[in-house]
Amino acid sequence: MQIEVIILILEAITVYFLVLWVHSLRSRFGLAHFYALIGGITAVMSWITDAGVKVEIAGITFMVGSTVFYTALLLGVFIIYVFDGPRATRIAISTIAGVSILVPLIAMVLHLQMKISNYPSLGFIPIPSFRINTASVITTVADMIFLAVAWEFFGKKRLGIQLWLRAFLTLLGVMWLDVILFASGAFLGTPEYLNIMQGTLISRLFISVFAFPFLFLYLNWQNKKTGMTFENRPVLSILREVAEIRAELTLAQQEIEYRKKIEREKEILIRNLEKSISEIKTLRGLLPICASCKKIRDDAGFWQQIEKYIQDNSEAVFTHGICPDCGEKLYPDIWRKKNEQKP
Repeated sequence: MQIEVIILILEAITVYFLVLWVHSLRSRFGLAHFYALIGGITAVMSWITDAGVKVEIAGITFMVGSTVFYTALLLGVFIIYVFDGPRATRIAISTIAGVSILVPLIAMVLHLQMKISNYPSLGFIPIPSFRINTASVITTVADMIFLAVAWEFFGKKRLGIQLWLRAFLTLLGVMWLDVILFASGAFLGTPEYLNIMQGTLISRLFISVFAFPFLFLYLNWQNKKTGMTFENRPVLSILREVAEIRAELTLAQQEIEYRKKIEREKEILIRNLEKSISEIKTLRGLLPICASCKKIRDDAGFWQQIEKYIQDNSEAVFTHGICPDCGEKLYPDIWRKKNEQKP
């Protein structure tokens, strides 16, 4: 009996420490490893719970699945909600719920496969109970949501609850809620229901007292390390996050459509500019021009009148007239009379 107790305590310390340590590395590696860890712990918890592994201490039954692994999951969701917010918490809850559903399904498929193939039953893989596993999944999701709600409720300034008491009350509240929901869903109507309820409530009290120091020390350590203050969110922030995400997705879709419209208008403008530029003809470079007759040599080597060359290579159109110097030189009499008539 003493060896079993020591092993249970060492298991709990190891798993609690592992969850907290992996979360502390999020600034270097992100939260992907943390999600993978809690997914693995959920699978182990489901398997051990179905196997019914337990330890008796002073007449109190401690289920290894809930004492070690489920409590570790609660600690994980607790710290990720406090330090990383509702969105990261929702991912963690989805991971736990998803694995909790998959593990018993896989176990049932394996047992069915062995039965169809006429092989001996897989004794090392416990046969899951549909009622118990359904109650477990629903209870787990409800616990995680309640954890966030309780943390925010006990954190209200008007209550004036200190951090250590806030953390303990939240942890104990989740533990006892889990007992009520799970025992009612899995064993209500059976002769063992009240005994299971009573015994589990007592065991969860001891588990909360045992796990609380790990949680409180980690909260203080991370708070001093990061220099962050605990954010006072609305009580239902973890549920409101769903609505916020939907609103953000709607705004993102509207922004995408607006950007697509701007891009289309930009493409049209660019095409119009390219068309306008292609219609513009500009004379550049050196133009060989005859010093006597003023003809210009084109690129093909032909000499053209300056008027024709400019008209062919630009948008200019000529209209002829006579400058004063040429008018006096070519038509002196007419030009003189014209000048005499000027006032």
